[in-house]
Amino acid sequence: MARGGVWVWLREDVWEIPLRRYLALLVTAALATGGYFGVSALAQDDRSCAPGVVRPENSHECVGVSSTDYDFDRPQLRDVVEAIDRENRSLKAGSYVTVALLEPFTASDPDNLGDVLHEMQGAYLAQHQANHDSNGQAPAIRLVLANPGATGAHWKHTVDQLERMAKGPDRLRAVTGVGLSTENNKLAVKELTRRGIPVIGTSITADDLANGQNGKDPFPGLARVSPTNTDEARALTSFANVTAGRALLVYDKPGDPYTRTLQESFAKLIEGSPYEPQPFTPPADRSKEGTTANTFRQITHLVCGTARGTDTILFAGRHTQLRQFINALGGRGCQDREFTLLTGDEGSYLTGDKDLDRSALTHKLSVRYTALAHPDAWAKDSARTGGSATDAKALDEQLSSAAHKPVGPIGEVSLEDGQLIIAYDAMRLAVNGIREATTDGKVVPPLADVGLQWPQVKGPLRVNGASGWICLDAHGNPYDKAVPIVELTAEGRARFVKIAWPEGKPPGKECLPPS
Repeated sequence: MARGGVWVWLREDVWEIPLRRYLALLVTAALATGGYFGVSALAQDDRSCAPGVVRPENSHECVGVSSTDYDFDRPQLRDVVEAIDRENRSLKAGSYVTVALLEPFTASDPDNLGDVLHEMQGAYLAQHQANHDSNGQAPAIRLVLANPGATGAHWKHTVDQLERMAKGPDRLRAVTGVGLSTENNKLAVKELTRRGIPVIGTSITADDLANGQNGKDPFPGLARVSPTNTDEARALTSFANVTAGRALLVYDKPGDPYTRTLQESFAKLIEGSPYEPQPFTPPADRSKEGTTANTFRQITHLVCGTARGTDTILFAGRHTQLRQFINALGGRGCQDREFTLLTGDEGSYLTGDKDLDRSALTHKLSVRYTALAHPDAWAKDSARTGGSATDAKALDEQLSSAAHKPVGPIGEVSLEDGQLIIAYDAMRLAVNGIREATTDGKVVPPLADVGLQWPQVKGPLRVNGASGWICLDAHGNPYDKAVPIVELTAEGRARFVKIAWPEGKPPGKECLPPS
């Protein structure tokens, strides 16, 4: 300091302004950097995709319940999503209740996504019909889209959200859709119904995803518009006259709810067969290819090794493995022998499968399956009961209106896989239950009362669906539902063959299930 009195003063005089500027720059930089990382951290933590839809931790999927025009980043769904949003926004506040369509909207498998598109279209057409063509009946129907993820892995997140909507101002009164009979969907249905939310299954067919098995109802409030696998198998084998000595069973091991119950149904029908059932083990995600093509090549040798009287193969598996097996059969060694492959409704996916070797169907191989619905079923069948061309025509009229606004457009439409038709009928059943549970002078029915309507849907109170009559038994299952038998052609079409019936004949005109 003795040397620095003047020196220090000079240093302050010289450096005062630059030093202050330097410190200011340092502070600004620090704040800017902190702000950047803060904003970045907030951006990374923002998991929202759209109102009601988020990305869960450790997931890239957008799951939850959408009530806007969000299309889950699937361009194929854009038109029908916008049509649903237009209809929802046209509803007057307080005049509606909500129905959720539960489907894997983020599916990446083209076949599954096509299924989702068609079910959305069917549900929307039934919504529009309910709101505009039902003589002013109340309440109006708002439709929202509930996504549990491509494989249903996020079902709990979505179920929790649906429960909040049932208890809150959304007035959710039913969930329809569900689609595939998978373990995750089974868990979702179990939890939804446990929480008192009615569910109407579209294309779920697994016996263990139904009430009434062994007299028990594990899913109170569940109704279905599709027959069980057992009923499908009964209808199929009554049509095809399958006998034990002429049939070989090929099945998914360990299976899922759909394949296991289909396997069990087929096994009962050919009990006493001289041939051991042949298993295959697919990937856990059955939309993946895996290595099962190698197994199927080996099984074709066993098929050719059966006695000449054997001409029927029963297949209990999902559509990816079904396609692989058909491709393998096309190259089998015994080309001189004729075989008919019979399977469940997963066969409906094959019409859009680009990896199917269609030439296999020109090598003395026929593929027939039980469809959930078919556009030609009632036009070409003379059944006096169980359904009618008039009932099917009501859907055709809705489709004609959907070619342009204000109803449509709704995207590329196909009826051959039956999904649009069956989803349309499921939504009509949901609307029927909601309105029957609504007392005079009220708009919103009690949630618990909606699921109580299913046992009454029979006789004169049945729903005359485009897929056939929906007459429910005391457990919410359709009684003796029409089962279209469809044949896959080498041109990739689903050719309607005939309607078959689980009871061997159509239901009586009263359509009352026996005790």
